[in-house]
Amino acid sequence: MDASTVADWLRAQPSLLGTPPRLDLGALPDDPVELFLTWIGDAARAQVPEPQATTLATVDADGLPDARTLLLKDVSERGWAVAGQRSSRKGGQLVSHPAAALNFWWQPLARAVRVRGPVEEASRAESDADLAARSPAARATIAAGDWVLWRIQPTRIEFWQGSPDRRHTRIVYDLDGSGWSRETTRGEQGREGNP
Repeated sequence: MDASTVADWLRAQPSLLGTPPRLDLGALPDDPVELFLTWIGDAARAQVPEPQATTLATVDADGLPDARTLLLKDVSERGWAVAGQRSSRKGGQLVSHPAAALNFWWQPLARAVRVRGPVEEASRAESDADLAARSPAARATIAAGDWVLWRIQPTRIEFWQGSPDRRHTRIVYDLDGSGWSRETTRGEQGREGNP
């Protein structure tokens, strides 16, 4: 493809081909974990491949962002768990800058979820249990003590649902001293959250 036509080609590609489920903004839960579990369940029922796949974003030693796709291991009031090798690039970045963001994109439903906050390392027993749950082939090359389960402790969680009329809906939960506050917007101001 000619470089001068790349921008035109990209603009011509169809977008927002998914079908957003009905969203009752009057029935949103106070707890964002509850809403996330509903949305990931909706994705699984819609047969979205690997609905637990997420993009983990970290920051390197120079302050530059870095991102990769991996699998969500757990989500609860304790945090959003992901895992990997301490000796990996992401492991080093999480040690140096213990904060991260997750992004989920379920295209068939025109839905995305963004999570960000500080990161805490789980206990050695929890990390070992996560490693033990992997297949023997997946465990074979992991050095003793190198597997780590990290938990992102969200301070902000954003739920984004696209709309064919481009009046996208954004539901933002922010953690404050007394719990979660929630703000919902629909319309042009929701464009920043587009996947």
